[in-house]
This record gives sequence, structure tokens and C-alpha cells, in this order.
Amino acid sequence: MPTGRRSAWRRPRSRAARWAVPLAIPMALGLTLGVMLALSGGPQHTAIQQAAGDNASAAPSASPSVSASPTPTATAPVTAAANVNCDIIVPANPLTAGGLATPYQLTGTNGASPQQSGCNMANFANLGAFVQATILDPATGKLSVYEPLVITEGTQPAAAPVVPALPRDAVVTIDFGFNGTNLTQVGATPDALREGHCANGLNGSIFGQVSFCNGTQFFATAYWDEWIGRLKVPALGTSPKTGQACPSTRSFDLVDQDPSDNVTSTYLLTGNGQTAQFDAANKAALAGAEPINNGSDNLLLDAFVDPTLGCTPFEAPDLSQSGALGTSQALDELSANKNQKAPIALVPENDEMVLVNGNFNVAKTDLYRANVGQAPVSWWTSSSTPAMFCQNISNLQTQFLAKNQDLLATDGSPVPGVGNNLFTFMANRLAMSFTNLNCQNFGLANPVTVTLDGGGAAVAATFNTTSQTVKNSGGGGSWPWHRWGRSHHQVQDPSGA
Repeated sequence: MPTGRRSAWRRPRSRAARWAVPLAIPMALGLTLGVMLALSGGPQHTAIQQAAGDNASAAPSASPSVSASPTPTATAPVTAAANVNCDIIVPANPLTAGGLATPYQLTGTNGASPQQSGCNMANFANLGAFVQATILDPATGKLSVYEPLVITEGTQPAAAPVVPALPRDAVVTIDFGFNGTNLTQVGATPDALREGHCANGLNGSIFGQVSFCNGTQFFATAYWDEWIGRLKVPALGTSPKTGQACPSTRSFDLVDQDPSDNVTSTYLLTGNGQTAQFDAANKAALAGAEPINNGSDNLLLDAFVDPTLGCTPFEAPDLSQSGALGTSQALDELSANKNQKAPIALVPENDEMVLVNGNFNVAKTDLYRANVGQAPVSWWTSSSTPAMFCQNISNLQTQFLAKNQDLLATDGSPVPGVGNNLFTFMANRLAMSFTNLNCQNFGLANPVTVTLDGGGAAVAATFNTTSQTVKNSGGGGSWPWHRWGRSHHQVQDPSGA
């Protein structure tokens, strides 16, 4: 979530473009935001801290490297103030207990050091990286979570990570989140990424902020255990405040331009820039350490929307926090897969993270979807074609926000500089998602009008709740494109990228 304004349409945008202030002529903000847990009373929420500086967009990094560690090249490192991309060094055997307890290392790309690039955890608001594991015992269906620690390359943890006790034959998925633009996985050993079954995107076109290890295998095993009755996923429940079903990460009431991304991990950051896992012992021992985390759709749901609606997210014992219940990206996806009623919001092909050179790409979309437990692009997922995703957020999310604006306005904003409460924040986010998904290309009109204060924060929002219907494909061919499994249509990126 960025810190400076830049022209809309440039790709890839950092996630700041999603939680951004619409101007008279919509512009995607470049605000790279980190998230810091608020210490105020009431429900435990996160306040998102804006970082200073202007981050320009950058082209996707190359495909994941498997070198032992980043090595210097002749390429001059980007200055820290301008850099938006980092590498994360994945330890050997990342799916084992020892691998989970080995710190991941954040560093610069192209041989740049953390100091040269700004890729250090002290700079979490701009370029912080976060890792989260979800663990399945396939014999019992029991789930747990674990938060592998990320440290700045060349430093030591402020406290040694907990070594988790994993069940026999445990199936582990690892999700990555980033507060910058592109985070590229690099193996600590030549085989580390292969051992972890890691996916950073297609060759030459990474997803961007997010990546995965072993997600496809994890969800295949989890869904099998669920089908035979071994794994029990709880119901979402009903909001006592609205009388409606509690939302999930696949609800069109909640999703934005790039759904199902980033993690809910929290670390402790000390005054000297070291990090530690967020558990009771470390909090007591590291006086003054600051909780930090990753701006994510999952955190918005679990820490803001659910508490406001009186709902409870799916939780499991956190092995990095002495078994205290915790959330995770994979738990949210399991809950959504079990409970979300049609229409179901899956990652659409116009999500910036699955574009290739500004064009729709089925293979990249399917790879992303597989790692978050979603069905591939096909006629039976037509509610999330680019056109229908736009139509559904325009019609359904506007109705949800308009109907519940008084309730949502009672809660605090994740980013006060974007909206002065949860309602105006979400309205602003929807307005920019419409723009960044090129929804106008489908003959739709942006249904949100936002009123800004003198500082540029949304203080009010109104909606046109008249139902809209897409009028064209936006990229050639007849709509819906996937009805007969033909998913090769492309949309022109207005930036010419």
C-alpha cells in the first residue's frame, strides 16, 4: 500500500493502489503500507501506518532463482528510496519442522544489500515480508498454524524461533505476503524451492506481492479429508448485527481487485531492527518491541470486518504462539470453500497478479488459484470471469456497503489517511478496485462516489445501487468467454505495457 501518487493503469501496482483515495480523475495511489497492531482498547484491530516516500511501479522480476544466495551482479542496485522489489531467501527443506523454524531472510534484488535496497524488516511499512504456514494432520484432519520468522539478511533473530512439533506425514502449505511490489523467492540451497514445491508465478512473470509453497498439495489433501469426514470446517455463522451470513474471502461483499492475497502473520520488531515471533514469552522479554504485520485482505476480514459484524474467523492452534488460537490465509480459504454461497468470488483473470504483460493468462490464473484452493478457470466458475467479477462487485458490494454503512462507520479505519472509518475505507477501496480492474471496459459505471476532506481522506460515500449488466467483453470475442472453456481472450492494458 503505497506512499506516493502515480498514474493509474501502470502495472504492476503495489497493493497501495487497492486501498487508495480516488481523485476527480481516478489515480491509483502508490502507498506502500505496513500494518501495526493497535494497542487501544476494544476489539483488537490493526492500524496501518503509512510510510514516507514515493514508490514508482516496476516491471515483474525474473522467475524464481534457486541459487544458494543472491550474488552480486554488474547491475547497479536501485537506491533504497526508489526500490519497491525484494528477494526472500527460502531455507532448505521448508516444509519440515526444521525448515519452518529456520528464519527466512529478506534482501535486495540483483545483489543489492538490505541497506542499499531498503529491503530490511525495520522498513516493514514499505518493504516488509511475512510468511505463514498452515499444517494438516492427514490422519486426523486436525489443523494448526505456524508463523515462520523473516529477518533481514545479515542479522540474527531477536529470539530463537520455536521449533514446531509436526504430526507424522504432516502436509504443510506456506504463504508469503509483502508490503512492496514484487517479492521473489530465492533458495538458500539449490534444491530449497523444489523441496518446498514453491510457486512464485510463471517463468518470467511472478505473481508480485505473494507466492506459495505446496499450496496445491495441501488443498487437495484437505479437501479429500473434508470429503471423507475427517476434516471438519465450521460454518461461517450469521452476523447478529445484520442477520446475514458472515462474509468470507470469496464473498463479493468483501473482495477487491486482487482477492485471496497476503497473510495475517504478526512479528515483533525491536528498536535495533531485529525481529522475533509474536508470542507471550517474546513480548515479555523484548520490552518496547513493536508488533508488525502485512496489509492483507485476510487481515481486513479477520481483524476488522468480522469483529464489526459480530462474526468469528476460522482459527486453529498457533504452534509459534504456544498453541493460542490464530488465523491464516489458508484457513480463510478452507472456510470460504466450505461455506460461501453463489456467486463465488475467485481470483479473476484481470487481477494484476495473474496478468502476463498486461494480458489475461489462464495458466497463471490457474496456478494462483490452485495454491489458494480454488477451482480453475472454466465455465463453472463464470461468476469470476473478468466481466462478471466486475459486475458482481459493482452490484453486490455496493448493496452491502450501502445497507450496512451505519454499522461499518462505528468501527475504526485500517488506513485513516484513506478513509476516516471502516465504511469510508471500504467504499474507497471498492471505487479504486473498479478502476484498477478496468471494469469500465465492460460497459459498467463506477457505482461509488467518495467525498474527501482537505487531507485527501474519504469522509463520506454514496452509491448507485441500480443493478448493472455488462455490455461487452472489453477485450474482443463474445461474452461469457469461458462458457465453452475458451479462456484465451486478452484485454489491452491502457498503459501500453
